[in-house]
Amino acid sequence: MKTSLLSYRRGPACSLPTALMIAGIVLAFPGLAFAQGTALQALRAGMIGLDTSHVPAFAKFFNNPKATGDVAGIRVVAGYPGGTDMPASRDRVAGFTEQLRGMGIEIVPTIPALLEKVDVVLLESVDGRIHLQEAIPVIKAGKPLFIDKPAAGSLADVVAIFDLAGKRKVPCFTSSSLRFGGGVQELKTNAALGDIVGAITWGPCSYQEGTPDMFFYGIHGIEALFALMGTGCETVARAQAKDADVLTGIWQEGRVGTYRGLRRHKEEFGAVAFGTKGIAPSTRPDGYDALCQEIAKFFRTRQPPVSATETIEIFAFMEAAEESKRQGGKPVALKDVLSKARAQAASRL
Repeated sequence: MKTSLLSYRRGPACSLPTALMIAGIVLAFPGLAFAQGTALQALRAGMIGLDTSHVPAFAKFFNNPKATGDVAGIRVVAGYPGGTDMPASRDRVAGFTEQLRGMGIEIVPTIPALLEKVDVVLLESVDGRIHLQEAIPVIKAGKPLFIDKPAAGSLADVVAIFDLAGKRKVPCFTSSSLRFGGGVQELKTNAALGDIVGAITWGPCSYQEGTPDMFFYGIHGIEALFALMGTGCETVARAQAKDADVLTGIWQEGRVGTYRGLRRHKEEFGAVAFGTKGIAPSTRPDGYDALCQEIAKFFRTRQPPVSATETIEIFAFMEAAEESKRQGGKPVALKDVLSKARAQAASRL
C-alpha cells in the first residue's frame, strides 16, 4: 500500500534530524502512516453490506487524504455488496456499490474474498437479520469488527455474536452515532446536573417488518437513553399508539428512563436529563464524525468503547418492550427475555 506522511506537521519541537529519522522510518516500514508526527500502522478496512447511506459517508471519512489522529492511515479498500429482499436493501445496494466503485474501492464477490484483503471490518448491512451469518466468518478470521445498527435482527442473535467474539477474543462493538454525538456528550459532562437520575430521549421510530419494532430506527434514541442512564435497567413497559411509542424503563435504585418513538408529525432527535442538581435539554443535531472517530480508535486500540454487556442490555430492553406490547403494556423484566435469548443463542453457533 502506498504510504505518505499523513498530516505530518513540523513544529518547533521537530528538528531536522527528527524529520530525517521519521522519513527513514517511512522508507523502512511502508506499512506505517503518520498523524501529527506519530507513527501509526496503516490499516486496510473492508465493508460488508453496501446498502445504506452510511457506506459512502463512512468511506469518505476514512479515505480523506487530510485525515489526522487515529483516522490517519485507515483506508477502506474493499467492499462486499451483500443485500437482501428488504426494500431498504434491495432498492439501494446497486447504487451505493457503484458509489464505492467510483471512489476506487475494490468490489469483491464474497466475504472470504474480502477478508483476504483487509485488516479490520465494518459490517454495514441495513438488514440486521443477516448480521449473525455475516459476522461469524469475520470473527473466526480474527478481524476487529464494528457492526452498524442494529447489531442483529433478534436479541438471541446479538447474544450469539458477542458470545462468539468473546470466546475467540476478537474485538467487536456496535453503536448508534447518537451515543457519541455532541448533544448526549454535553449532557453527560454537564456538571450543573449533578448525578443523572433520569432521562427522556426521543426520535424517529419507523418499523421494519421481520425485526422487533424498536430495532430498525428506535435503536438510535434508545442508545442515547442508555448513554445517559447507563446499565441496570430492570423492567420495561410499552404504550403504543398510532403515531408514537412510549417505553418506560425502571432502573436500579428507582431511576426512570423513557424513550418516545415518533412516527408522525415533527420527527427529530432530542433528550432531557434529570440530575440531582438540575435539569437540562439537548436537541443538538449530530452527524457521523464522532462515531467514525470512535471506530478508528477502536480499530487501533482493539478496545471497544461500548461493552458487550451494555449492548446486550440495550437489545434486551427493546425485546422486553416487544413482549410488553404482546402483553398489553405490562412491565416485562429484562432478565426474563435475556434468559430465553441465551438459550436460543446457544443453538445458533
